[in-house]
Amino acid sequence: MTLITDTISRAADTASPILPVLSARWSPRGFDPAALVDEDTLTTVLEAARWAPSASNIQPARFIVARRGSDSFARIHATLMGFNKAWADAASVLIVNVATLPVGEERANPWARYDLGQAVAHLTIQAQHEGLHTHQLGGFDGPALALSFGLAENQAVVSVTALGMLGDVGLLSPELQERESAPRTRKPLAELLLVND
Repeated sequence: MTLITDTISRAADTASPILPVLSARWSPRGFDPAALVDEDTLTTVLEAARWAPSASNIQPARFIVARRGSDSFARIHATLMGFNKAWADAASVLIVNVATLPVGEERANPWARYDLGQAVAHLTIQAQHEGLHTHQLGGFDGPALALSFGLAENQAVVSVTALGMLGDVGLLSPELQERESAPRTRKPLAELLLVND
């Protein structure tokens, strides 16, 4: 078995020191198709999402959690598009990230997607801390997912998270293997700061 971590360091080359769990986080596609995430660890990862910041403590984040081998996992996987369908079936868990948009019948929550993003970020970092890896997916059929799980009109599917353990990258297609080992890059910090007085 050739784990990507055996051949290349995936730690980010940061301009300033950051928490190791943040610099070590990356988005693999090569998951171990036999690995299982134990229930206590999965609960811990989801608990981190639950305690993310939330505007006015509305907590609009909702999750569909599907373990590999379950009917829900198959239904989620069936909605994935492109390359995602080729590798995501090896993840231990697929999580559909859903934002509940309104606060009440007459009031929308303009921060719902932002708050969901924070919850997913907390989930991601906790997973990394637990020795797991995540990959956020945007290539999926949202309406098909909503229909498959009977989501309400006020529940928006925003993303899908693949969660699991690193696996043998040799099982990926050559094109995906190339993406898996490509250098990690980010724009310079100065390019992100619109104002920095």
